[in-house]
Amino acid sequence: MRSDKRLRLLCLPLMALLLSVGALASTPEAEDQAGRALMAAQAAELQAAQAQAANEPDPLWTQVRAGESGRTTAQGPFVGQLINAYDPALVSTRSDTTAPVLTGALFGVFVIFALFVLVNGPSRLSAGFSNVMVKRWPKTDVFIHWLMAIPCLLLIITGLMLLAGRYVFGAWLGPDAVAAMAAMAKPIHDYMAIPFAIGAILAMLRWMKHNIPAGYDLKWFTTVGGYLNFGPFKDAHPDAGFSNAGEKLWFWCFTIFGLIIIGSGVVMLFPDLVQPTRSGSLLAITLHGLSAIILTGFTVVHIFMATVMSEGGMECMVSGYCDENWARQHHNVWYDEIKAEGSIEYRS
Repeated sequence: MRSDKRLRLLCLPLMALLLSVGALASTPEAEDQAGRALMAAQAAELQAAQAQAANEPDPLWTQVRAGESGRTTAQGPFVGQLINAYDPALVSTRSDTTAPVLTGALFGVFVIFALFVLVNGPSRLSAGFSNVMVKRWPKTDVFIHWLMAIPCLLLIITGLMLLAGRYVFGAWLGPDAVAAMAAMAKPIHDYMAIPFAIGAILAMLRWMKHNIPAGYDLKWFTTVGGYLNFGPFKDAHPDAGFSNAGEKLWFWCFTIFGLIIIGSGVVMLFPDLVQPTRSGSLLAITLHGLSAIILTGFTVVHIFMATVMSEGGMECMVSGYCDENWARQHHNVWYDEIKAEGSIEYRS
């Protein structure tokens, strides 16, 4: 193919020379025809060169894809990798798919639950407050909860700015404002990742014993936990242990996707330590975003259920105590167990 190209390049000046010699003894009409022929030959040669360039890969990148590596002063097993082997279309997934879905997971679930609360109302205590407080969480667990919860909220907000800031705010704030928001969100996101990871892992280890599935959990879902205030579900109070079925679903979702978020976050936060491949870095970013979408949706639901839907529920993670009627109504199996064992503790 290259020899053909050289041959055409040699023929072009030879053709021009012959046409020029012939033009010395020709008429003006012949000269015009010769000029047009020369221009046509040049155009054909240019088209042939462009077609060949389009079909023939660049020899540099051909060698790179074959395994040729470069030279760099950086350290690590993958620093000589010059190009990515994955489909370039995957890069756009972050902005074209993950960003709008994360936005929907946060704002969409929030709007849906806000409308649900307006229509349904909160789940009231059937017997009212007893003003007798039962110990539910040790102080250590309350501390772990807030060590994890506060950074988690900051990570969701700053993560939204970093991942979907341009998608959410770009149209009406402009690129400069979005860039300023991202510059502010980045260090907050990085620093809050550490206490979140510590609190999350401690919570997973300490609370796993409370979240083992039980036979009565299925009935909890069929009655929607007794939170609906209309129809056959009204005043239904299904059995529940220390954690009800909804809280167990939240825990295992948080454990699975939380570990993915923490693991992928380590790859992105400490690349010099992990030394990922380029494809490994893209995989970490993708898994981090997708897991964040799922966890964000569940977090919004969890917050609504604990603060708005369940009357008296927020007190549990403020003081560690719950009203005795709240324990009877929402976690009767656990309440009956500690009552029968004599391990129940009241706040004096």
